[in-house]
Amino acid sequence: MSKKEEKKEKKLIPSIRKGNKNKKMSTQTHLKIAEIRDDVLILKNGGLRAVLKTSSMNLNLKSEDEQNAVIYSYQRFLNTLEFPIQIIIRSKKLDLDNYVEKLKKLGVKQQNPLLQKQTFEYIEYISRLVEYADIMEKEFYVVVPQDAFGKEKRSFLRSFMGYMFPEDSVKKIRERNKQFAQLIKKLTQRVDTTRGGLEGCNLKVQQLNTQELIELFYETYNPMTSRSQKFENSEDLAVEQDKPTTEKPGTAEVPKK
Repeated sequence: MSKKEEKKEKKLIPSIRKGNKNKKMSTQTHLKIAEIRDDVLILKNGGLRAVLKTSSMNLNLKSEDEQNAVIYSYQRFLNTLEFPIQIIIRSKKLDLDNYVEKLKKLGVKQQNPLLQKQTFEYIEYISRLVEYADIMEKEFYVVVPQDAFGKEKRSFLRSFMGYMFPEDSVKKIRERNKQFAQLIKKLTQRVDTTRGGLEGCNLKVQQLNTQELIELFYETYNPMTSRSQKFENSEDLAVEQDKPTTEKPGTAEVPKK
Protein backbone atom coordinates (compact mmCIF):
# COMPACT_ATOMS: atom_id res chain seq x y z
CA MET A 1 0.00 0.00 0.00
CA SER A 2 1.40 3.39 -1.01
CA LYS A 3 1.71 6.36 1.36
CA LYS A 4 -1.09 8.21 -0.43
CA GLU A 5 -3.47 5.26 0.03
CA GLU A 6 -2.50 4.99 3.71
CA LYS A 7 -3.34 8.67 4.23
CA LYS A 8 -6.72 8.24 2.51
CA GLU A 9 -7.52 5.22 4.68
CA LYS A 10 -6.59 7.09 7.88
CA LYS A 11 -8.93 9.93 6.89
CA LEU A 12 -11.77 7.55 5.99
CA ILE A 13 -11.81 5.43 9.17
CA PRO A 14 -12.57 8.31 11.60
CA SER A 15 -15.37 9.57 9.37
CA ILE A 16 -16.98 6.12 9.34
CA ARG A 17 -16.68 5.79 13.11
CA LYS A 18 -18.30 9.19 13.62
CA GLY A 19 -21.14 8.21 11.31
CA ASN A 20 -20.53 11.07 8.89
CA LYS A 21 -21.07 8.85 5.88
CA ASN A 22 -24.66 8.71 4.64
CA LYS A 23 -26.43 9.80 7.83
CA LYS A 24 -29.88 9.69 6.23
CA MET A 25 -29.54 6.08 5.16
CA SER A 26 -28.16 5.07 8.56
CA THR A 27 -31.12 6.61 10.40
CA GLN A 28 -33.69 4.98 8.11
CA THR A 29 -31.94 1.63 8.47
CA HIS A 30 -32.25 1.60 12.26
CA LEU A 31 -35.92 2.66 12.35
CA LYS A 32 -38.26 -0.32 12.62
CA ILE A 33 -41.24 1.65 11.29
CA ALA A 34 -41.85 1.33 7.55
CA GLU A 35 -45.07 3.35 7.23
CA ILE A 36 -47.67 5.23 9.25
CA ARG A 37 -51.12 5.13 7.67
CA ASP A 38 -54.71 4.19 8.42
CA ASP A 39 -54.10 5.13 12.09
CA VAL A 40 -51.56 2.31 12.62
CA LEU A 41 -47.81 1.79 12.59
CA ILE A 42 -46.59 -0.65 9.95
CA LEU A 43 -43.30 -2.27 10.88
CA LYS A 44 -40.68 -3.48 8.43
CA ASN A 45 -41.26 -7.08 9.51
CA GLY A 46 -44.94 -6.77 8.50
CA GLY A 47 -46.41 -6.34 11.99
CA LEU A 48 -48.93 -3.64 12.92
CA ARG A 49 -49.14 -1.50 16.05
CA ALA A 50 -52.02 0.65 17.31
CA VAL A 51 -51.35 3.27 19.99
CA LEU A 52 -54.01 4.18 22.55
CA LYS A 53 -53.67 7.30 24.68
CA THR A 54 -55.29 6.97 28.09
CA SER A 55 -56.11 9.28 30.94
CA SER A 56 -54.58 8.87 34.40
CA MET A 57 -56.08 8.31 37.82
CA ASN A 58 -54.87 9.27 41.31
CA LEU A 59 -55.83 6.40 43.61
CA ASN A 60 -54.73 8.35 46.68
CA LEU A 61 -57.70 10.69 46.24
CA LYS A 62 -60.21 7.80 46.28
CA SER A 63 -61.71 5.90 49.17
CA GLU A 64 -60.59 2.37 50.01
CA ASP A 65 -63.69 0.84 48.39
CA GLU A 66 -63.14 2.88 45.22
CA GLN A 67 -59.49 1.85 45.13
CA ASN A 68 -60.39 -1.83 45.44
CA ALA A 69 -63.00 -1.49 42.68
CA VAL A 70 -60.46 0.03 40.30
CA ILE A 71 -57.83 -2.61 41.14
CA TYR A 72 -60.29 -5.48 40.59
CA SER A 73 -61.42 -3.95 37.29
CA TYR A 74 -57.81 -3.69 36.14
CA GLN A 75 -57.16 -7.28 37.24
CA ARG A 76 -60.15 -8.50 35.22
CA PHE A 77 -58.89 -6.53 32.23
CA LEU A 78 -55.46 -8.19 32.39
CA ASN A 79 -56.99 -11.65 32.79
CA THR A 80 -59.13 -11.22 29.66
CA LEU A 81 -56.15 -10.38 27.46
CA GLU A 82 -54.98 -13.17 25.15
CA PHE A 83 -52.23 -11.07 23.60
CA PRO A 84 -49.39 -8.90 24.96
CA ILE A 85 -49.68 -5.14 25.34
CA GLN A 86 -47.08 -2.49 26.07
CA ILE A 87 -47.71 0.30 28.59
CA ILE A 88 -45.61 3.43 28.12
CA ILE A 89 -45.31 6.48 30.39
CA ARG A 90 -43.86 9.49 28.61
CA SER A 91 -42.56 12.55 30.46
CA LYS A 92 -42.16 15.76 28.51
CA LYS A 93 -41.93 19.47 29.12
CA LEU A 94 -45.30 21.16 29.35
CA ASP A 95 -46.19 22.88 26.08
CA LEU A 96 -48.60 25.81 26.50
CA ASP A 97 -47.92 27.49 23.15
CA ASN A 98 -51.43 26.83 21.81
CA TYR A 99 -52.98 28.00 25.09
CA VAL A 100 -50.92 31.20 25.11
CA GLU A 101 -51.75 31.87 21.46
CA LYS A 102 -55.45 31.48 22.21
CA LEU A 103 -55.17 33.93 25.11
CA LYS A 104 -53.43 36.47 22.87
CA LYS A 105 -56.30 36.34 20.38
CA LEU A 106 -58.82 36.80 23.18
CA GLY A 107 -56.79 39.70 24.58
CA VAL A 108 -56.73 41.50 21.24
CA LYS A 109 -60.51 41.14 20.91
CA GLN A 110 -61.14 42.30 24.50
CA GLN A 111 -63.00 45.63 24.52
CA ASN A 112 -62.48 46.44 28.20
CA PRO A 113 -59.01 48.08 28.61
CA LEU A 114 -58.62 46.81 32.18
CA LEU A 115 -59.46 43.20 31.28
CA GLN A 116 -57.20 43.44 28.24
CA LYS A 117 -54.28 44.58 30.42
CA GLN A 118 -54.89 41.78 32.91
CA THR A 119 -55.04 39.22 30.10
CA PHE A 120 -51.65 40.22 28.70
CA GLU A 121 -50.14 40.32 32.20
CA TYR A 122 -51.41 36.78 32.75
CA ILE A 123 -49.91 35.70 29.41
CA GLU A 124 -46.54 37.10 30.44
CA TYR A 125 -46.76 35.36 33.82
CA ILE A 126 -47.60 31.98 32.25
CA SER A 127 -44.79 32.30 29.69
CA ARG A 128 -42.19 33.06 32.36
CA LEU A 129 -43.48 30.29 34.63
CA VAL A 130 -43.14 27.64 31.92
CA GLU A 131 -39.73 28.94 30.85
CA TYR A 132 -38.08 29.02 34.28
CA ALA A 133 -39.99 26.41 36.30
CA ASP A 134 -39.39 23.59 33.76
CA ILE A 135 -42.84 22.07 34.37
CA MET A 136 -43.20 18.45 33.21
CA GLU A 137 -46.29 16.49 32.26
CA LYS A 138 -46.86 12.76 31.87
CA GLU A 139 -48.68 11.01 29.05
CA PHE A 140 -49.84 7.39 29.14
CA TYR A 141 -49.97 5.11 26.12
CA VAL A 142 -50.95 1.49 25.51
CA VAL A 143 -49.50 -0.19 22.41
CA VAL A 144 -51.59 -3.00 20.91
CA PRO A 145 -49.63 -5.35 18.60
CA GLN A 146 -50.54 -7.65 15.74
CA ASP A 147 -47.62 -9.55 14.27
CA ALA A 148 -47.46 -10.77 10.69
CA PHE A 149 -48.60 -14.26 9.77
CA GLY A 150 -46.12 -17.05 9.08
CA LYS A 151 -43.00 -15.41 10.48
CA GLU A 152 -39.99 -17.45 9.48
CA LYS A 153 -37.86 -19.06 12.17
CA ARG A 154 -34.40 -17.58 12.24
CA SER A 155 -31.24 -18.34 14.13
CA PHE A 156 -30.20 -16.23 17.10
CA LEU A 157 -27.54 -14.46 15.02
CA ARG A 158 -29.98 -13.57 12.21
CA SER A 159 -32.58 -12.41 14.72
CA PHE A 160 -30.02 -10.24 16.48
CA MET A 161 -28.78 -8.71 13.22
CA GLY A 162 -32.37 -8.13 12.13
CA TYR A 163 -33.05 -6.34 15.40
CA MET A 164 -29.96 -4.13 15.08
CA PHE A 165 -30.42 -3.42 11.37
CA PRO A 166 -34.13 -3.68 10.44
CA GLU A 167 -33.61 -3.01 6.74
CA ASP A 168 -36.49 -2.90 4.28
CA SER A 169 -36.79 -4.52 0.87
CA VAL A 170 -39.20 -4.77 -2.08
CA LYS A 171 -40.07 -8.33 -1.03
CA LYS A 172 -41.03 -7.19 2.47
CA ILE A 173 -43.15 -4.32 1.09
CA ARG A 174 -45.13 -6.67 -1.18
CA GLU A 175 -45.65 -9.14 1.66
CA ARG A 176 -46.88 -6.35 3.96
CA ASN A 177 -49.42 -5.14 1.42
CA LYS A 178 -50.78 -8.68 0.95
CA GLN A 179 -51.36 -9.25 4.65
CA PHE A 180 -52.45 -5.74 5.62
CA ALA A 181 -56.22 -6.25 5.16
CA GLN A 182 -56.25 -9.40 7.30
CA LEU A 183 -53.95 -7.99 9.96
CA ILE A 184 -55.91 -4.75 10.34
CA LYS A 185 -59.11 -6.72 11.10
CA LYS A 186 -57.43 -8.70 13.86
CA LEU A 187 -55.76 -5.57 15.20
CA THR A 188 -59.12 -3.76 15.33
CA GLN A 189 -60.57 -6.58 17.42
CA ARG A 190 -57.65 -6.35 19.83
CA VAL A 191 -58.00 -2.58 20.05
CA ASP A 192 -61.72 -2.90 20.89
CA THR A 193 -60.93 -5.46 23.60
CA THR A 194 -58.22 -3.26 25.10
CA ARG A 195 -60.36 -0.12 24.91
CA GLY A 196 -63.30 -1.84 26.63
CA GLY A 197 -61.11 -3.12 29.46
CA LEU A 198 -59.51 0.25 30.11
CA GLU A 199 -62.83 2.09 29.97
CA GLY A 200 -64.09 -0.43 32.53
CA CYS A 201 -61.42 1.01 34.85
CA ASN A 202 -62.95 4.50 34.41
CA LEU A 203 -60.18 5.64 32.08
CA LYS A 204 -60.68 7.71 28.94
CA VAL A 205 -59.18 6.02 25.88
CA GLN A 206 -58.41 7.52 22.48
CA GLN A 207 -56.68 5.80 19.58
CA LEU A 208 -54.08 8.03 17.94
CA ASN A 209 -54.78 8.77 14.28
CA THR A 210 -52.15 9.03 11.55
CA GLN A 211 -51.43 12.72 12.17
CA GLU A 212 -51.10 12.21 15.93
CA LEU A 213 -48.80 9.20 15.48
CA ILE A 214 -46.48 11.18 13.22
CA GLU A 215 -46.42 14.07 15.70
CA LEU A 216 -45.68 11.68 18.57
CA PHE A 217 -42.60 10.19 16.90
CA TYR A 218 -41.48 13.56 15.59
CA GLU A 219 -41.48 14.96 19.14
CA THR A 220 -39.88 11.78 20.51
CA TYR A 221 -36.96 11.78 18.08
CA ASN A 222 -36.63 15.59 18.07
CA PRO A 223 -37.35 16.74 21.65
CA MET A 224 -35.52 20.08 21.34
CA THR A 225 -36.40 20.93 17.73
CA SER A 226 -40.09 20.15 18.20
CA ARG A 227 -40.44 22.94 20.78
CA SER A 228 -39.57 25.66 18.29
CA GLN A 229 -40.55 23.97 15.01
CA LYS A 230 -44.04 22.57 15.15
CA PHE A 231 -44.90 19.68 12.87
CA GLU A 232 -46.94 20.51 9.78
CA ASN A 233 -50.13 18.79 8.75
CA SER A 234 -49.10 15.48 7.21
CA GLU A 235 -51.52 16.05 4.32
CA ASP A 236 -49.64 19.22 3.34
CA LEU A 237 -46.23 17.55 3.26
CA ALA A 238 -44.65 17.06 -0.13
CA VAL A 239 -43.51 13.43 -0.26
CA GLU A 240 -40.96 12.50 -2.88
CA GLN A 241 -42.06 9.38 -4.73
CA ASP A 242 -39.53 6.64 -5.44
CA LYS A 243 -38.91 6.17 -9.15
CA PRO A 244 -38.20 2.75 -10.68
CA THR A 245 -34.62 2.32 -11.72
CA THR A 246 -32.68 -0.22 -13.73
CA GLU A 247 -29.28 0.91 -12.53
CA LYS A 248 -26.80 -1.69 -11.41
CA PRO A 249 -25.42 -1.51 -7.86
CA GLY A 250 -22.55 0.92 -7.61
CA THR A 251 -23.58 2.92 -10.71
CA ALA A 252 -25.25 6.29 -11.01
CA GLU A 253 -26.85 8.15 -13.86
CA VAL A 254 -24.85 11.13 -15.10
CA PRO A 255 -27.08 14.21 -15.43
CA LYS A 256 -27.35 15.64 -18.90
CA LYS A 257 -26.19 19.19 -19.45
